[in-house]
Amino acid sequence: MMFPQSRHSASSQQLKFTTSDSCDRIKDEFQFLQAQYHSLKLECDKLASEKSEMQRHYIMYYEMSYGLNIEMHKQAEIVKRLNGICAQVLPYLSQEHQQQVLAAIERAKQVTPPEMNSIIRQLQAHQLSQLQGLALPMTPLPLGLSQPSLPAVTTSSGLFSLSSLLASQAQLAKEEKASRDAAESHREEDGDKSD
Repeated sequence: MMFPQSRHSASSQQLKFTTSDSCDRIKDEFQFLQAQYHSLKLECDKLASEKSEMQRHYIMYYEMSYGLNIEMHKQAEIVKRLNGICAQVLPYLSQEHQQQVLAAIERAKQVTPPEMNSIIRQLQAHQLSQLQGLALPMTPLPLGLSQPSLPAVTTSSGLFSLSSLLASQAQLAKEEKASRDAAESHREEDGDKSD
């Protein structure tokens, strides 16, 4: 009679041992899944904030593009009206003055690339000063680096250079934010290790 009881107690101990192991494995897997869920949730939150930031930049660029488009059409209309006024007034001038005015009008129509560069730089400085007040602060450059110089601009690429300058400014702001975040997380890790 002793033999069957000892056999029964050994099998129940083995059963308890496997149940305990199974529970531990399930607990470990649950904790692993919880950690994965937490990291995916953080990643999702980060992507959502980046998406909202990108949407904000898109709206800002769209508004700027729309404003530039309106301004371009406005300036074209002003030029057309002034040209009409010049054409109406020109016959009333003496022959000598007519030649001088026609020559001045022709000179005014021929804008050189250096003049366009100067105009574009003034426009960029004005736009950047407006951006500083809005959302994109000018980022200070690390020691040893200088501000990127503006490339030579032709009359057809003026607006494109402005948009590329604004895009590079946004990229600089984004890179500075990323480096700040990385430095903060590194400091937090160092603080955790020292505790």
